Amino acid sequence: MTSINEKATTLLGLHQPGNPVILPTVWDAWSANLAVSAGFQALTVGSHPVSDSIGKPDNEGITFDELLHRISQITAAVDLPLSVDIESGYGLEPARLIEGLIGAGAVGLNIEDTVHSEGGRLREPQEHADFVGGLRQAADAAGVHVVVNARTDLFVKQVGDESDRVDRAIARLKLAAEAGADVLYPVGRHDDATQKRLTSELPLPVNAIGLPDQDDPASFGPLGVARVSFGPFFQAALAAHAATLLGRWS
Repeated sequence: MTSINEKATTLLGLHQPGNPVILPTVWDAWSANLAVSAGFQALTVGSHPVSDSIGKPDNEGITFDELLHRISQITAAVDLPLSVDIESGYGLEPARLIEGLIGAGAVGLNIEDTVHSEGGRLREPQEHADFVGGLRQAADAAGVHVVVNARTDLFVKQVGDESDRVDRAIARLKLAAEAGADVLYPVGRHDDATQKRLTSELPLPVNAIGLPDQDDPASFGPLGVARVSFGPFFQAALAAHAATLLGRWS
């Protein structure tokens, strides 16, 4: 079995702007094994698919302990680097989050700036950066370079005026980079010009979201993207196929 430090180093090294790592978003051991069989090098776990899989809502409708239980099942089934969407942190301190993730065998995380436990407010830019910094410090103290993917929801929540939204997202994510992030995630569907601006002006590898049943996998590299994940869309595409199959028999 690969050591957790080796997995963390591998995951970080896969982030190459222009040659993006594809991290299929899984939610249980079954979906993780599907991705392993398809030949992927690393995986990410999405909060939305995990929540759906146990009949609970997204946006911290599950507890951190429930998430860790699922992560442990996945890491017991597959021996690949695993990054985990921890939403906005479940109201927990960074040290507790890092301890739990490492204990469950994960080596990466997504951290959102939407605080679900406080009415869905957006953290202030420095507030989010400080939380990112806390995660980095906790990982350093634990001796594992957990790959921190700092996410902003400015685009998906359409916060503020559209005319300067890209500027504000870049400024916000630059603070997260200075605080110790490894990857930056301006989550949303962007036109090519916006995506190129994000990847050219942000100082770290950029994560983009892909639609597995619609997007061209080769389209992300020329835009400078370093990582592509599927969010809830892989599970949704499978659900659509399942509905077609089951519909023949209902």
